[in-house]
Amino acid sequence: MTEEKARIGIVGIGNMGSKHIGHVIDLPNTELAAVCDQNRDRIESAFAAYEPAEETSSGENSDYAARLAETARFSDYQDMLAGAELDGVIIATPHYDHPDMSLEAFDRGIHVLVEKPIAVHVKEAQRMIAGYRAAREARPDLIFGAMFQQRAWGHWRVIKAMIAGGALGRLIRCSWLITDWFRTQSYYDSGGWRATWRGEGGGVLMNQCPHNLDLYQWIVGMPARAQGFVNFGKHHRIEVEDEVTVYFEHENGMVGHFITTTGESPGTNRLEIVGENGKLVYEDEKILFHRNEWSSIKQIRESEHGFEAVPNRRELIAYEPTTTHGHERIIDNFADAIVKGTELIAPAEEGLNSVAINNAIILSAHRRQMVDLPFDGDEFAALLQAYIAEPPA
Repeated sequence: MTEEKARIGIVGIGNMGSKHIGHVIDLPNTELAAVCDQNRDRIESAFAAYEPAEETSSGENSDYAARLAETARFSDYQDMLAGAELDGVIIATPHYDHPDMSLEAFDRGIHVLVEKPIAVHVKEAQRMIAGYRAAREARPDLIFGAMFQQRAWGHWRVIKAMIAGGALGRLIRCSWLITDWFRTQSYYDSGGWRATWRGEGGGVLMNQCPHNLDLYQWIVGMPARAQGFVNFGKHHRIEVEDEVTVYFEHENGMVGHFITTTGESPGTNRLEIVGENGKLVYEDEKILFHRNEWSSIKQIRESEHGFEAVPNRRELIAYEPTTTHGHERIIDNFADAIVKGTELIAPAEEGLNSVAINNAIILSAHRRQMVDLPFDGDEFAALLQAYIAEPPA
């Protein structure tokens, strides 16, 4: 490891991996040491997209191109781990590859930043985490991060801080209507692995909503039970889910609702969190706090008037706007964790939670009944194999 920069390798030069090339090159604390993809043409195409057409008077573009030229290229992941000088690796491959690739890196003492979801099902996520913890016995400073970049966005960080700080008091309800994941049939037809149980392990929950499921549990905690109502291929010619409605129950008495689809245009992104002290709403890039003058629970118990609601005032909550998609912030944080020991924004061990919620929803829909969390991971793994063999109608 260099003194100031983390030497990073990227495996999987697809949609996200090709973007991460630019992120790693541009950040001051990272060095792009190697890239890997089974299709070498993808590497060359990705590199060509980052090479400027004209050189500036300062020679910056020439230096940029030189750094790309010096980056080692591999078509085999094991060869990259063995042959490149790496501090860390970003895994941006299809979901099913994440566990084995992470474990191979851990075995070599290489830090890992894995794209979402960390795994397709709970058993595989648990296997990754167990391997990571075992590897840390030999190397206690080993880092395992997840690409939950939305945790770096200003509005979510403010909302989490408000909830953690008790601004709403006892939580009553959390409802998230997140239907702005619109996708066309062309999107799903762009790759044979897309929207299949064998290729991705699921649909909108697995591919689009890992961020939202992560944020849900990050902000208000893990649900204790889930009831899922799932439609497979309702809006598209696909075998996986493209419309989902979920009801959650939490141990603290809070209930939750989660509604998502890739079939609505225009879509909605509205989060409501209600507590005894008021209601917090995020929509259209605004955070509104409807702050109660006193507790609604107190009002229910003590008011002598049957219809008297609690007086409230509306406050617009300020937050630092997010100027990027956040991937750079997560990679920057990953590198700082390697070089400086900085605390991770998104530890990959916490990625188990969003995988568990995902699996519980699908399992509940299959059983047609509520599922307790945690649940039997072997049961879901078997269900997934059954869906791969014969997708649900």
